[in-house]
Amino acid sequence: MGAQQRIFRRRIKTVQSTKKITKAMELIASSRIVKAQQRVEAALPYTRELGRAISAAASHTGGGHPLTETKQRLRERAAVLIITADRGLAGGFNSQIIRAGVRLSAELSDEGKQSAWYATGRRGVSSISFRGHELSGTYTGFADRPAYADARTIADDLIQAYADGRLDRVEMVYNSYISPLTQKVTYQRLLPLSREEIEGDEDAPAADGPRPLVDYEPDPEAILRRLVPDYIEISVYRALVESAAGFFGAQMTAMRSASENAGEIITDYTLQMNRARQAEITQEIMEVVAGAEGLS
Repeated sequence: MGAQQRIFRRRIKTVQSTKKITKAMELIASSRIVKAQQRVEAALPYTRELGRAISAAASHTGGGHPLTETKQRLRERAAVLIITADRGLAGGFNSQIIRAGVRLSAELSDEGKQSAWYATGRRGVSSISFRGHELSGTYTGFADRPAYADARTIADDLIQAYADGRLDRVEMVYNSYISPLTQKVTYQRLLPLSREEIEGDEDAPAADGPRPLVDYEPDPEAILRRLVPDYIEISVYRALVESAAGFFGAQMTAMRSASENAGEIITDYTLQMNRARQAEITQEIMEVVAGAEGLS
């Protein structure tokens, strides 16, 4: 066997091994995305009803909750929470969120605000640290299957920093789940929370139309104080589960594309190997013919 054939056979074997890995990762991602979609769908009704309850309670109050837009805030430090995955090999899933967070930080800087970085997922934490930014909060190890307790931890840290006066605003950037093939970079302001943002939520009920008659016990202000932190928590949780579903969809698509590219490379290497073998056979035949002519 010629040297060129050995080289091509070795390359084909390497690409075949890679193709097995990418195909396995595609199958794993496609199996996990089903449960991730179910978690997204399960979170929507609670988010919708909680937004409706907050909107109804807010309509019976004059404001006054410390987490809503009830007074002029003078602090000049805003939190940027980016939600990424713990792993890569998902195309531009993580990088587009990091770029969006950096752009948002630049816009906040133009407004005269410093950025306090918060990141979920090892990819976001490592990338922001590599860019030289100090992280005020890091949350890793649960990106594939986030629990509500994880969202509560993140929300509690942000709410506490906001209530203590260390933050003027809290912005969240994540990949919202559209379909297994489509994820959309989404910006959401978590704090300060305004009635317009709740009523303008696409999953919240429309603000127009009659509202139900409700007797509040205790008073609407107390209910609002209880529900607003829950709304921040469920907003973070919804972003986490949508990001998880989006990651599996992006990884499935990326691994499928990688497997198809590997197949094309194998076909190309096989064609080149066959050409090399034909060239060697032709060369050997020519040498035999030349030898026979020399003897005659």
